[in-house]
Amino acid sequence: MRLFTAVLPPGDVSRELAVEVAKLKTLPRADGLRWTGRPGWHFTLAFYGEVDDDLVPELSARLERAAHRTPPFPLALRGGGQFGHGRALWVGADGDLPTLGLLADRSEAAARKAGVAMGEHRRYKAHLTVARSREAVGVREYLAALDVFTSRTWTVDELVLVRSNLPVSGVPGEQPRYETVGRWPLGAG
Repeated sequence: MRLFTAVLPPGDVSRELAVEVAKLKTLPRADGLRWTGRPGWHFTLAFYGEVDDDLVPELSARLERAAHRTPPFPLALRGGGQFGHGRALWVGADGDLPTLGLLADRSEAAARKAGVAMGEHRRYKAHLTVARSREAVGVREYLAALDVFTSRTWTVDELVLVRSNLPVSGVPGEQPRYETVGRWPLGAG
């Protein structure tokens, strides 16, 4: 199964983001972007790709330990950025980013120790993808609009293991479906 770990924003923060994304969709060339739906809004901590079903119990046990060793921390959505000259438009984070990065590192280490084949380690960059494009596009107006966006701050109190089910119908605009496989509270709780 195709898996990743994530931090999920709470419902009211997702609603704040939905209002902002609705404004972004009124900007020039918005119809040329593939907008990520609300079910897909998350901060990916570690992407595992295809994981053998036999490894999931050990991975889950190690993720539970990683979550318990990480204290809850404050986080908010703030600002935005891009990857690949507009191929990915994202909303950033504000708050205790060192702890978010630590949780990402622990999620990656848990997978390696569980025997999940991981690619090369990359420095963690907190981002929540809101739109993609198959080709480079100018996103200056989008970045300017996101520059003034900040959600309310919430307390991140869980680590979530998510299964990503890729679209198979071939229908343009179809989004992946996400299914929670496991969730563990942060801290010794």
